[in-house]
Amino acid sequence: MIAATIAPTRLHHCVRLGLAALAIGAFSVFGSPAHARGPEGIADVAEKVIDAVVNISTSQTVEAKSGGGSNTMPQLPPGSPFEEFFDDFFKNRRGPGAGKGGERGDNGPPRKTNSLGSGFIIDTSGIVVTNNHVIADADEINVILNDGTKIKAELVGVDKKTDLAVLKFKPSKPLVAVKFGDSDKLRLGDWVVAIGNPFSLGGTVTAGIVSAKNRDISSGPYDSYIQTDAAINRGNSGGPLFNLDGEVIGVNTLIISPSGGSIGIGFAVPSKTVAGVVDQLRQFGELRRGWLGVRIQSVTDEIAESLNIKPARGALVAGVDDKGPAKPAGIEPGDVVVKFDGKDIKDPKDLSRVVADTAVGKEVDVVVIRKGQEETKKVTLGRLQDPDKVQAAVKTDEPPPEKPVTQKALGLDLATLSKDLRTRYKIKDSVKGVVVTNVDANSDAAEKRLSAGDVIVEVAQEAVASGADVQKRVDQLKKDGKKSVLLLVSNGDGELRFVALSVQ
Repeated sequence: MIAATIAPTRLHHCVRLGLAALAIGAFSVFGSPAHARGPEGIADVAEKVIDAVVNISTSQTVEAKSGGGSNTMPQLPPGSPFEEFFDDFFKNRRGPGAGKGGERGDNGPPRKTNSLGSGFIIDTSGIVVTNNHVIADADEINVILNDGTKIKAELVGVDKKTDLAVLKFKPSKPLVAVKFGDSDKLRLGDWVVAIGNPFSLGGTVTAGIVSAKNRDISSGPYDSYIQTDAAINRGNSGGPLFNLDGEVIGVNTLIISPSGGSIGIGFAVPSKTVAGVVDQLRQFGELRRGWLGVRIQSVTDEIAESLNIKPARGALVAGVDDKGPAKPAGIEPGDVVVKFDGKDIKDPKDLSRVVADTAVGKEVDVVVIRKGQEETKKVTLGRLQDPDKVQAAVKTDEPPPEKPVTQKALGLDLATLSKDLRTRYKIKDSVKGVVVTNVDANSDAAEKRLSAGDVIVEVAQEAVASGADVQKRVDQLKKDGKKSVLLLVSNGDGELRFVALSVQ
């Protein structure tokens, strides 16, 4: 997915995330593998699998920039822990005359650019796995074997969410293929071997240990990376990470580095994820992920206290799609999913991953906590649709109607929904509850990002229709000794979420 430093070419897509990211807990307590002897089996592994590791060469026609500048600011996912570092890093690199994103000069004529990455053969018929970013937007893709043979390749399919791609080519001689191992069996401290094409040098072998598992770095919805201190550098993107049995247990994708060289913090997509994605890409040319039809959010300590869940765990159902599989199964907003198809759910990421990995059409048991009690629902999964575009709501300038009568509670100005208020805040007729017309900037509600136009649908899992209803429920909770109140909040389109506010 990203085994090179981020820069304007796909070759440098592996993330240079800077020293600030060391807080992730990156370094092994045993120090760098360069200072350790390591197991004797590494040479045997390398000899066994080296011919299955290939270089990926691509070319692309791009609009040239005169002046030689190329400090384009990479686009990171919202909420990524590395946004602040990148912002400072790229701003500091912009020289005199730099434009937006650090680019210089005017557009020149189109030109050809080349980039190199890594990949590995999983089938002797000529099937190769690599990263999507290695071949993205390429006009031509070539596979270069370990002996230097260069063969044109075709794209079988890609999955952008896991940054994986499958290629195929017609071999001119017998090939060596490798198989996937079980990444779930990895233990912290296990030795691993990375092979790839760092800095375009050709096949290179490095070794290290598993530093961490199930890393979530906010790069995608299914993050669950293996972290390793095996040296991974620019050009290693798409290369395999092996165990000492010579099995692929990961695809090298991301590194953290201020310079582009390895500092012992690399990430690989686990083989359990890769194998499932590759199978579907080979079979369908696309991913067919399971779909539950719910919107979920984290169960915070406050929400857990409001729902009588100890300890805080699971994925809170904030909304149910009317046309989704969860609706006919009886899953409702306010339910907390704690087990799916026999697998424990600790947080929303767990649920997203396990649902996506489950076959479309499979009937599964979903265990939810509802009002403090566990219930089991049977759900037949649908197929997740992945829309390319999300339409933004269009705002219009209209003169506001006269100010409605409001009541204050929880740092909110609340009003009964009326036709004028629905028009002002663009609230659908299907949304019921009490509308927020103002939020005290110093309140807990402001910290939890409630805003004018939000609609309070339920207070402590009871429907409300007026500000008085809200205040009555809050007063009762205070008498009961509760520290927080759980609100079910809707936006104007009817999308729900739960918010816990302090009543102290």
